[in-house]
Amino acid sequence: MSDGLVIIPTYNEIENVESIVRAVLSLHRQFDLLIVDDNSPDGTAKKVIELQSEFPNRLHLEQRQSKSGLGTAYVHGFKWALARHYAYIFEMDADFSHNPADLEKLYEACHFGTGDVAIGSRYVTGVNVVNWPLSRVLMSYYASRYVEMVMGMGVNDATAGFMCYKRQVLESIGIDKIKFVGYAFQIEMKYRAFAKGFNLVEVPIIFTDRTKGESKMSSAIFKEAMVGVLGLRWKKMLNRL
Repeated sequence: MSDGLVIIPTYNEIENVESIVRAVLSLHRQFDLLIVDDNSPDGTAKKVIELQSEFPNRLHLEQRQSKSGLGTAYVHGFKWALARHYAYIFEMDADFSHNPADLEKLYEACHFGTGDVAIGSRYVTGVNVVNWPLSRVLMSYYASRYVEMVMGMGVNDATAGFMCYKRQVLESIGIDKIKFVGYAFQIEMKYRAFAKGFNLVEVPIIFTDRTKGESKMSSAIFKEAMVGVLGLRWKKMLNRL
């Protein structure tokens, strides 16, 4: 058993799931992998089950009955990881927008460095995004600027979804209280860790938009984040976070 678990939520990722599984599990540093699938009708979970015989004790699958949102999928995975005593728990997308090789850099930032939370950051050294239209780059970049203005975490990429958490962070921040699902979920996780005094470090990555499958981003998810940060800030001010 590795000391690190990578959690990848999936919904209709049949075009990517086998390749991402093989990429993660072939890294020099060994990670275990948990796929949390929301009852994908395209056979994503079936493909993972087929691959489990090739990667016994390293590839795991949790199947949920319905599509319930990214945030709840990660919380499900976090609880699974904590019950099995992993020291480092990772968030990662299935579509190769996050380079699997960068998992090792996030691990090193927490295991050897000063990070309690390591953020795979698109904006810490400029704008490192490939294949996004300018409108989406600007939306994401200025969303992070807005979050920093409201929350003051000192994080350049507050909406990043490529992360490593030390287990004590997840044990301390109240994951059962998390309600948001998209961008706002990623912001809330960072803010809860920041509010508890954990050290957040940013690791520069290059983010590459998916080439297979369909994006799950929507305007509703973006709006949730923009309104949600004000609620999070208010709760912290009232000591109710």
